[in-house]
Amino acid sequence: LQLQASGGGLVQPGGSLRLSCVASEFIWEYYAIGWFRQAPGKEREGVSCISSSDDRLYYADSVLGRFTISRDNDKNTVYLQMNSLKPEDTAVYYCATASKKGVQDGTCFPHGNWWGQGTLVTVSS
Repeated sequence: LQLQASGGGLVQPGGSLRLSCVASEFIWEYYAIGWFRQAPGKEREGVSCISSSDDRLYYADSVLGRFTISRDNDKNTVYLQMNSLKPEDTAVYYCATASKKGVQDGTCFPHGNWWGQGTLVTVSS
């Protein structure tokens, strides 16, 4: 697998979850990694992106201040720490390759067509 995501689950509003995405060496070297989500009946949304080679980050306005993206270069792993979760955060979350240049330019969009399996995050009381 080029990308392997994990960490979803059911959490109450206000709770926290951490998603993990392990990438292959090839992907780690050439791509940024992003988290994207899709809720039922809604378009896919870019949540957060991080480059593996510099400190550039991107957050969607809807998660800014609540979610934190980070990386572990020794493990080729990107984490998405999600705090203060809201019911509207409920979605299937995917990690995928993203454009390094896009992240440098302050955007977050899929690039390269490598996707991990989705992991469901449900925020409900």
